[in-house]
Amino acid sequence: MKRKINRVNWLIGGAQGSGVDSAANMFARACASGGLHVYGQREYYSNIMGEHSYYQVRIADRPTAASSDQTDLLVTFDAETVFLHAQNVVPQGGVIYDPKLVETPLDRIPAMENRVREDIKKYLAEQSVGETMGDLLSIASNRGVRLFAVPYDDLIQKLSEKLGEPVSKLKKAANTMAVAASCALLGYGVEWLEKALTDVFKGKKKVVDINVRASELVYEHMAHSYEDGFFCELKPIPTKEKRVILTGNQAVALGKIIAGCSFQTYYPISPATDESTYLEAHAIFSVHGESKQGAILVVQCEDEISAINMATGAALTGARASTATSGPGFSLMVEGLGLAAIDEIPLVVTLYQRGSPSTGLPTRTEQGDLRFALHAGHGEAPRIVVASGDLEEAFHDTIRAFNWAEKYQMPVIHLLDKAIASSSQTYPAFQTRSLVIERGQLLSESDVESLSGNGSLRTFQFSETGISPRVALGTRGGVSWRTSDEHDEWGHITEDPVTRVKMMDKRMAKLETLAREIPVEEKLNVLGDPKAKTVVLSWGSTKGAILEAIDLLKTEGISVKFIQARLIWPLPAEEIAKHLLSAQRVIAIENNYSGQLAGLVRQYTGVNVHHLIVKYNGRPMSVDEIHGAIQQIVSGEAPAKVVLTHGT
Repeated sequence: MKRKINRVNWLIGGAQGSGVDSAANMFARACASGGLHVYGQREYYSNIMGEHSYYQVRIADRPTAASSDQTDLLVTFDAETVFLHAQNVVPQGGVIYDPKLVETPLDRIPAMENRVREDIKKYLAEQSVGETMGDLLSIASNRGVRLFAVPYDDLIQKLSEKLGEPVSKLKKAANTMAVAASCALLGYGVEWLEKALTDVFKGKKKVVDINVRASELVYEHMAHSYEDGFFCELKPIPTKEKRVILTGNQAVALGKIIAGCSFQTYYPISPATDESTYLEAHAIFSVHGESKQGAILVVQCEDEISAINMATGAALTGARASTATSGPGFSLMVEGLGLAAIDEIPLVVTLYQRGSPSTGLPTRTEQGDLRFALHAGHGEAPRIVVASGDLEEAFHDTIRAFNWAEKYQMPVIHLLDKAIASSSQTYPAFQTRSLVIERGQLLSESDVESLSGNGSLRTFQFSETGISPRVALGTRGGVSWRTSDEHDEWGHITEDPVTRVKMMDKRMAKLETLAREIPVEEKLNVLGDPKAKTVVLSWGSTKGAILEAIDLLKTEGISVKFIQARLIWPLPAEEIAKHLLSAQRVIAIENNYSGQLAGLVRQYTGVNVHHLIVKYNGRPMSVDEIHGAIQQIVSGEAPAKVVLTHGT
């Protein structure tokens, strides 16, 4: 395998609460500080402490936005991580491990899933070795994987002697030592790690000093113990481009702040909670070019029913309001969603999908709520459903969601998932100067006075577009009646059949209006080779893996066009059909069991996909899986439905 420059798949694992996330964030920041592009994906169990978690960080000289099944450098604190991930380390790749753990037997790993334990036992037996961590490392070594012992305890003892600090106070430095060992092997200057430490521990000079000394100690150890280098190398890339590194939850939260959201509700639920807690931490913020500060009120409610109803009430007062939740919480919100629809209230619901049904897989990903988002609530009611494919789209779609909600006076459901929520990535700083805030037909006090004077102020006034002038509660002179029952133009309850038909037609007409007005480039993306006869249809978080797989396929002479649906409802059926009807081969790729978008497209276009690539084990799709599946399909060797299963 030839030497890899500025392309590294790095993975760290350990028990939850042992510093896995801290170490991964430190490594990512160190690489980003040197001008490298970073993508990270965090996987963890739905408990607080003890179970295994891991974090893959991919480093490249160009943007990357997907996980990989292959690991170049595996970093471990414990034996379980070696047992679970060593088989995925590529030949010439490396494993950083603690030598005191080599005799740890597989049966001494208490939290490991039984099925996984049995599979590892079978693998070890097939290799005719024992069942210790050392035995598994010997197999890896025989495959050409290099082993790098990092004696954390010994190094911490040395650090204690140098600093005059007790060992007990320095234990947490093991996280920094693991990152320092990685950077040293990759030939990446210690100054970049020190810069990351300064950023991570801002304002904590003593903590920074301790971790800098720990880093220098590990660099010395690695230089002395492993002089012949590693097959991957990281080199800083000079750049003047201003970049940010952020998570999906943070991208959405920032989008809400920029959009002017002033009221957010939530009930804690994975993987949505981090968005609201980020907003709480930044509830007061500076406004560019102004001396005054901005603010958002974030309310943790007693349940999701309260959350959606409080947000709806805030929206009635003219506030830009939203709530954030996941599938189980959204299940409780459906009655409130119906109220927002019948009363034509501009509400944004940020829906982070996770493994289903019921409690399901609380901290794992899935794209299982598309159909649910379309039909949640009894009867027929208008709503917009938009799905983002990456962090930048999540930011901009959040702003669009508020604009659409107010312009078309209906709920907007913003579909995301755990894969986007917990991923992290470097981006050029998002441009906001050209963003437009559209508040629709929101009436001012003078507008209200004018309309009230001639008796024409009607909350639900009939119109060709279906859109009525909107009055915020509390506006002087504005009087409106609100009810969850059917009503007339003034909001008075009615069961008159003629009025009922007119009101249903009015509400549904708004879907036709927005379908005409929203530009096609906001409805779908056409990516890859526009002339290719093999067409991939997908949506949401699969985007990054698909695009990288398409690049790999192109080098093999396989051209692919990618249709990424973004506006899920109302579905841009004609625009999608145009691309599918000219294809020789249509492949739908979705992180669910049944191919929900493919079914929706078939329903509204009559076009059936030829192949379905799905994954529903709770893990995101990887570049390698999609690349291999499309290869198999193009060669004519694949079944109609290809199920992807990789994941730990």
